[in-house]
Amino acid sequence: MRKIKLIFVILTISTVAMAQPKTYHGDGIDDVVRFVPVASVFALKACGVEGSSSWKRLIVNSAASILLSSGTTWGLKHVINEERPDGTDRKSFPSGHATFAFAGAHILYKEYGKRSVWYPIAGYAVATAVGIDRVRRNRHHWYDVAAGAAIGVLGTELGYWLGDKITGESSRYSVAVGPQMVAVTIGF
Repeated sequence: MRKIKLIFVILTISTVAMAQPKTYHGDGIDDVVRFVPVASVFALKACGVEGSSSWKRLIVNSAASILLSSGTTWGLKHVINEERPDGTDRKSFPSGHATFAFAGAHILYKEYGKRSVWYPIAGYAVATAVGIDRVRRNRHHWYDVAAGAAIGVLGTELGYWLGDKITGESSRYSVAVGPQMVAVTIGF
């Protein structure tokens, strides 16, 4: 039950963190579908499907991946200020929806790719559909989506590297995750 509560909290926090003020119209299903790949990782784990990581490693690596990917995208959006194709604002490059969807798909690949090729295929298909829908709806140029996808995948690779430095057996760092706290210990 604790694991299910933890998954609910993580998904709620990530949904709120990625929410943007909506002064425009036209977004739809892709606002929700972008979360499907990463939600699938935690749903599979909660249902007992063995992945590559323990719960601790999965949570730390996923959080690091999503924070690095989303943070990079957010920063670039505010520095580059490219106008969207529909003219609603100047936050077109790179696509945050594509970043989050591809980060989740790559987490799915890293966790369940060795178990079955169909898990990552499904994750990347959903992420690709999100990117296509963003271009189809005239919210992004194709290169906004391509950059978002690259940031999502590279951010996940970096997030897993960093997370493994924190949770690895040979690491000087230790992370404890509890229902009411997260503790980080550094050994000297």
